[in-house]
Amino acid sequence: MQFDLKDSVKISIDTLVVGMFVTSIQKSERVYLSNAGRVSSKKGIDTLVNKGIQYVWVDKKLSAKGCEFHPVPDDETAEIQQNSNKNSPNKFVSREVRQKNAERIIKEARGLAQKIITATFDSHTFVADELDGWADELIESALVNSDALQCVSALRKKDTYLLEHSVNVATLLVTFGKHLGFGKEHLKPLAIGGIIHDVGKVHIDDNVLQKPSRLTEDEFEHIKQHQVFAKPIIKKIEGLSQVSRDICLMHHEKLDGTGYPNGLKGEQIPQHGRMACIVDVYDALTADRCYKRGMSPAEAFKIMLTMTPNHLDRQLVYKFINCIGIFPIGAIVELSNGHLGIVWSSNDDAPVEPVVKCFYSRKNKRFIDVKYVDLKHSWHTIVKAVSPTKAGIDVTPFF
Repeated sequence: MQFDLKDSVKISIDTLVVGMFVTSIQKSERVYLSNAGRVSSKKGIDTLVNKGIQYVWVDKKLSAKGCEFHPVPDDETAEIQQNSNKNSPNKFVSREVRQKNAERIIKEARGLAQKIITATFDSHTFVADELDGWADELIESALVNSDALQCVSALRKKDTYLLEHSVNVATLLVTFGKHLGFGKEHLKPLAIGGIIHDVGKVHIDDNVLQKPSRLTEDEFEHIKQHQVFAKPIIKKIEGLSQVSRDICLMHHEKLDGTGYPNGLKGEQIPQHGRMACIVDVYDALTADRCYKRGMSPAEAFKIMLTMTPNHLDRQLVYKFINCIGIFPIGAIVELSNGHLGIVWSSNDDAPVEPVVKCFYSRKNKRFIDVKYVDLKHSWHTIVKAVSPTKAGIDVTPFF
């Protein structure tokens, strides 16, 4: 339904009643609603109150008859409207630019990972400096805004698991490090360590690596050898930092000493080694493989918490969950209105109310015009995470 801003008046949330037509809301600043409409229930008003909304703008002409309006002074309206009109379109344009940049960085990462694998097969020396430029760009992208980076890395192929896993671990380590307050100089070895961490698997039998059923004891011992194979490989990478080496050789160690290859225990595993263990487990659990569907982040978090404190560092796991969020960037979710969408960007002060890029109506079983819904300023909420495979829809074009 179309409405005219000239017919809208600003009122306190305390005077909002069922039947009023809400066009925009204000917590710290005015936000125009993409789903403007009449308030149909007291529950809708309670939702706004619980979200901390202080004022709303209502259209007097489109509101139900009999509604009484008690306008409050609105000296800032003209300035707010001007700023909203000026800034809103740029918000998503700038995101598109970041998205394209993230796609380029991830594509380059895949190329570098492939180059490392090829060099390993051919017994060639690889120089760590070749990764420096890419690592700098990855870090810059994460520091400016990691949403685009996380969204692109969430789109992965099942048939190139080793490649995708290496790139994702690198991205997740940088994102996690940023969350913990690491500076650029400390983030770079995390990125490089992440992309080389599974390089020893190039010498593992593909039939074992891709086996679609439970591994035998002998096969599991063979898989564990990838850490042994990694040692001579990383020795040939000139200029590789100790932190990057540790990430490669420690991501299967456990705090109780039952991990491999060296059975390190407790304080023998430094923070970056513990981070690598957490990130490696998380990405392995959430990834689609040729023989299994990946878990939802929430399911993965539950399993990871059961692995503390014996295997994983409990405090770091809690911090990682806080970093990634229950609904991570790139996750597919269903909203309370039946629309499916991609978690597109995060709201730092409202972690369970991200911006969702909606593209499908489950109710009507059809694709819809793309719409960005900022849940921080919407009546809608996330109902649950959704597996696009189970839903039978292809989400690839919307990333």
